[in-house]
Formats: sequence, C-alpha cells, structure tokens
Amino acid sequence: MPKKITLAALAVAAVLSSCGNNNEPLSQEEAELREHIASGMPQTVREMHRDDQDVIALPYSYSVPTIRGMFQEMYYWDTYFTNEGLLILGDLGQAKKNVDNILYMIGKFGYMPNGTHKALLNRSQPPYSSMMVRSVYERSADKEWLAAAYPVLEKEYGFWMSRRLAPNGLNRYGHCATDEELTGFYGAIAGRLRTDRSETVTSLQDTLKASAHWLAEAESGWDFNPRFSQRCMDFNPVDLNALLYIFEKNMEWFSGELGNGRAGEWKALADKRKDLIQEYCYNPEDGLFYDYDYVNGCRSEVLSGAVFNLMYAGIMTKKQAGAMRKALGRLEMEHGVAACEDVPCEITYQWAYPNAWAAVNYMAIRGMDRYGFVKDARRLARKYLDSNVAQFKETGVLWEKYNALTGRNDAAAEYATPGDFMGWTAGTVLFCMDYLTE
Repeated sequence: MPKKITLAALAVAAVLSSCGNNNEPLSQEEAELREHIASGMPQTVREMHRDDQDVIALPYSYSVPTIRGMFQEMYYWDTYFTNEGLLILGDLGQAKKNVDNILYMIGKFGYMPNGTHKALLNRSQPPYSSMMVRSVYERSADKEWLAAAYPVLEKEYGFWMSRRLAPNGLNRYGHCATDEELTGFYGAIAGRLRTDRSETVTSLQDTLKASAHWLAEAESGWDFNPRFSQRCMDFNPVDLNALLYIFEKNMEWFSGELGNGRAGEWKALADKRKDLIQEYCYNPEDGLFYDYDYVNGCRSEVLSGAVFNLMYAGIMTKKQAGAMRKALGRLEMEHGVAACEDVPCEITYQWAYPNAWAAVNYMAIRGMDRYGFVKDARRLARKYLDSNVAQFKETGVLWEKYNALTGRNDAAAEYATPGDFMGWTAGTVLFCMDYLTE
C-alpha cells in the first residue's frame, strides 16, 4: 500500500509541475487518468518464486500487462513500454527488477521467451532487452550491473544471429516448437482467425508448415497481420532488423561505457545491417521501406507502422524520412496511427487497419520526432492521448488496442480484449503526456 500512495503522489506532483512550466498543461481528465495509472501499475506487480504447472518462477517481482483477467504472466516486448511508464513515474526499482528477470530468463534459456507461461517457451518476441538495459543504466549509472548484463545480452544476440538468420544476412522470425506443439497451435490459431484452409492444408506436412509460419508471426508480436501473407518465416521484417540494429548500437555504446575495447566490432555489425536494410527493404520507386520476402526476392506490398522502428533507430536518410512523412496519411487516422494501411484482407486481423496499438504509436511519435518532424510527432501524441482519455472516461479502464477511425474500444479483435490494461497502453499514455508537456 505505501508504494501505491507514493506513485500516486509522484503522478500528482508531475501534474502540478507540468501545469506551471509547460505549454500544454494536463487537463483535469488527463490528470485523473495519470493518477489512475499511478495507482494501477503497482496492482500489476506479481511474484512467482516457484515453478508451477504453467508459469516459470522468476527471482524478482515482475509486471504483467493487466490488473485482472488475461495476461497474468510477464511478456517480453510489452515490458519495454511498461518500463518506460514506470521510469516516468519514478519507479526505477520495479523497472530494474523487470529487466533483471528478463536477463535471468535469457541466461536460463539462451533467449527471452515470448512470456513466462510455459506454453510460450517455443518462441521469443521482438528483442527489446538492450533498450531496457540502457533505459535503466542511464538512470542508475551502475557500471557493475551493466558489466553483468553485457554477456547476457551477447548471449541473446547470439540466439538471433544463429537461430533466426536468413541467407541474405538479415534476420527473420521463427520458432522452437516440436511437431506436436505445431499441430496443436495450428488448430488453435485456425479457430482464432476463423479461417478454413482445408483446400490448401491437406497433409500433416502442410499443417506443420502453416503452423510454423503462424508461430513465427506470434514471435513477431504482431499476431496476426497482413504484412507477411501468412508466410512470416519467409520475410525480413523491418521492425526486427531495426531493433537488432539498435541492439548493436547499444552494445557499441555499452562497450564504450565499460571500456572493453569492443565498440568497433559492434559498430561494424550495425553498419553492415544498415546497408542490408537499405539494399533489401527500401523501395526506390516510392521511397518507402517494406518487409522483404527473401524467399521470393520481392518486398511486401503492405505499408505498416513497423517502418517507424527504422525512423526511431535512425536508419533512414533525411530524404527517406521526408518521404515517410509525406506518406503518413496511409497510416495516420483521425484518432491515431493504424498498424497497417487499408488493404484487402480475407481474414480479420487485429494487427491491421484500422486498429491502433501502443507500440506502433509510440514508435511513430519517437521516429517522427527524431527526424525533426516535431509538429507531426506532437499531433500523433495528442491523438493517442485524447483517444485513451476518452475511452477511460467512457469505460473507466484502459484497453490493449482501439479503433483509430472511431477512437473507441471497438477494435477488430481475435480474442476478447481485457481491461484494465496497464502495460504498454499505460506506458505510452504517460510518454505522450510527458512529451506534450515538454
């Protein structure tokens, strides 16, 4: 209980500070939402010190996405956005515990699983570990902790470069599942997507192949979407390779901080990846970036919000970023940035038009801001914040995703959307509040 009161007090103090010093002070409704998040995030902290039938034990308390209902385990990429919210609230302690748990899992399994439920061990998720380590280290300045984290991060990087490397030198998503797991996963996802593939999936081999692609898509975190035409393992995703570029750049920076003489090695890896992304993912005809189908030697035809990861990473040239700004209307809706542009789909995907997700909107704001498009970045932040304030006012909770056309909680879903969704929604809301009041 004392921690809950402390975080709420921090939130109120932040509101009062912003009202006095910045050009967009928080409204009363925004301040109420901030207090709701400050009191809600401690309610998502769990402890599990012994393995049970379903959940893996962790050495430290950890954050889960929701206060109640679904998603009561720790998840990989969700935690990055959760941590950004915790750090804004001043809770460095819990943010560090979350990172230490991820480092523990990498040490235990050689990679960070999708989450701590045992059924999620057969895949990873977008590699945000180095970004989380950097966020904590920049605030703690604990070099001893960073030195201990460094070889663990190397271990995870080795997983991506040995288990998820495509022939062209870029990375892809995949899985670590047995045939039995793939068979079970196929049935579950066919039902979830409400799709009948009996005409094309006619044998066990077909089932295993289709399921492998779906499981790779689950590893992408974008389960499910139209970007990969249900052949995720055949693609070099722009967001995965942007994140691994950031991983390499962070390791370069960590090497400098630790003085271990390896900064040049990591810089060379990052430079090579940047060149490969430009070679394979950039379309000179429209000046934009797309996921690359390395099996068929062509780019995806779907422009997605994943491209903002390239902007956040600083991989685009100024001219390329300008082209993305001009094309923003293909993804920006009245109430936020959609996961993908509007394309014909036989299946109703949740990571598609017109759904808005926290991770996509966060990267869009950060990416546009990095290239100096501050007016655009602030507009996107305002849309995301206003939409979540409106949904909170109407329903009393935050949601995992929403409809960027209506601004309401009527997003297309593959499962019942849980609330009260702290996790990445709360983290991104707090980021938008701070960004708009700076």
